Amino acid sequence: MARRRSLPYLLLGVLLVLSCATGGVVVAIQLGHREAVLVLAHPVAVGQELSSQDVREVSISVDSSLAVIPARSRSQVQGRAVAYALPAGALLTRDVLGDAHVPPPGQAVAAVGLKTGQYPPDLQAGSRVTVVAAASDSSTGSTSSRSSAWNATVTGVHSSADDQVTAVSLQMAQDDARQLAAAPTGRISVVMVSGGRR
Repeated sequence: MARRRSLPYLLLGVLLVLSCATGGVVVAIQLGHREAVLVLAHPVAVGQELSSQDVREVSISVDSSLAVIPARSRSQVQGRAVAYALPAGALLTRDVLGDAHVPPPGQAVAAVGLKTGQYPPDLQAGSRVTVVAAASDSSTGSTSSRSSAWNATVTGVHSSADDQVTAVSLQMAQDDARQLAAAPTGRISVVMVSGGRR
């Protein structure tokens, strides 16, 4: 008699264990769902057309609100231009493809002419930098300890035909760009900062 009474409880217990196990599997699958998507293999300049070497495949958990580009669509991004200067490792989404969007609101692009020694030789589009302008002491003509510095992102690096001067385009806050444009020529240096390629 006691055995008959315990049988329903035993079945209920088995069903409860199975339900919990099934729920755990479903949650694990949802949390562990990963998708193969495309990221940039190299830094790219604004307006640059993508080649197959510019992208690589990674497997990540993706937020459904992001318009990511699946790895299976790799051939569809070849020849497409990027709207922004982007660093290696940046997630490729449909929003970053298309016509150039430089500079974004509140930003400006300034250009400086630099000579060898005024910038790191591996400087390239996407590099995060600090631009330093050394001030001069007007009374003595010497450089004083005062200087100005601004944070910027490199959007382009172009060497002259004779390699004497390299033009570096820098995206930065509008007010900073105005100050940089007024800085003395020849006193500007560019320093790559931590996380130099975003």
